[in-house]
Amino acid sequence: MKKIFFVLLSYCFALLGCKEKAKPSPLKDSDPLQAMEKPAPPTPNNEQGSEVKVIPISHATAVLEWNNVTIYIDPVGGAKAFDGQKQPDLILITDIHGDHLNVETLQELDTKKAKIMVPQAVADKIPEEFTPQIDVLNNGDSKERYEINVEAVPMYNLREEAKKFHEKGRGNGYVLNMGGQRLYFSGDTEDIPEMRNLKNIDKAFVCMNLPYTMTLESAADAVLEFRPKQVYPYHYRGNPNVSDVAKFKRLVNEGDPNIKVVQLDWYPEDDF
Repeated sequence: MKKIFFVLLSYCFALLGCKEKAKPSPLKDSDPLQAMEKPAPPTPNNEQGSEVKVIPISHATAVLEWNNVTIYIDPVGGAKAFDGQKQPDLILITDIHGDHLNVETLQELDTKKAKIMVPQAVADKIPEEFTPQIDVLNNGDSKERYEINVEAVPMYNLREEAKKFHEKGRGNGYVLNMGGQRLYFSGDTEDIPEMRNLKNIDKAFVCMNLPYTMTLESAADAVLEFRPKQVYPYHYRGNPNVSDVAKFKRLVNEGDPNIKVVQLDWYPEDDF
C-alpha cells in the first residue's frame, strides 16, 4: 500500500514539474510579436526623398520645385519668362547685375506670398514696397524658410582684370539644404577657395563665362575638388562667346566619371 502511495505521489510531482516548464518565457526583442508591438521610428520631416525639380529659365535664372515649395533663383526676363510657372514662395537673388537682379520683373510677378533673400547690396536697390518680404543674408549668414535652410556663401573674382566685376562680400552664392539634399548655386564667381571647400553637395550649378566669371577649365578644376554628385553648367554665355559645355563635361568626367554632368537648355531663345 505504501508503495502505491509513493508511486502516485511521484506521478503528481512529475505533472507539476511539466506544467511549470510549459509556462511561456518572457518575449525577447527577437520575438515576432515583440517586433510587431514596437512602434516604427518617426520619419524626419522632409526626409522622404522628395526629388527637386529643376526648371531652367535663362542664363542664371531657374525655378525649383520641392515639397510643394517653389523657389525662384535670380528672376529676370519679366513675367513672360515665367509663364506657366507656379507662384514663388521663396526668391533668392545673388548680385546687383542685371542678369541677376531685375526690379521690373519682381514688380511684374505675383510675389505677395514670397520671402526674398538677398545680400545687402541687392536690398539697397530694391524698392521699399518689398521691404517686409526681404531677408538680408550676407556671406556666412543662414536663414530657414519653408523648412529650407539657406546658407549665403561668397562669390567673387580672383583675376586682377576681373575683380572690378565682382568684389568679395558684395554678392552671394547659395547652398540650399532641403529634404536631406544640398544644392549649390555659384552666382558670379571664380574658382575661389570657399567653392573648393564645399562639402556634401548633391547638385551644383556652376557658372563659366568670360570675361565676367571664370573659364570652363577653372570651373572643371574646382568641381573636381569639391566633387558634387551632379553638376549643372549654367551662366555660360559671355562676351562675345558661349562656353563649350561639352568640353567642360569631358574635363570633369576624365577627372571623375562618378560626377554626373547635367546639361539643361539655359538659352531657349537660341533654339529658334
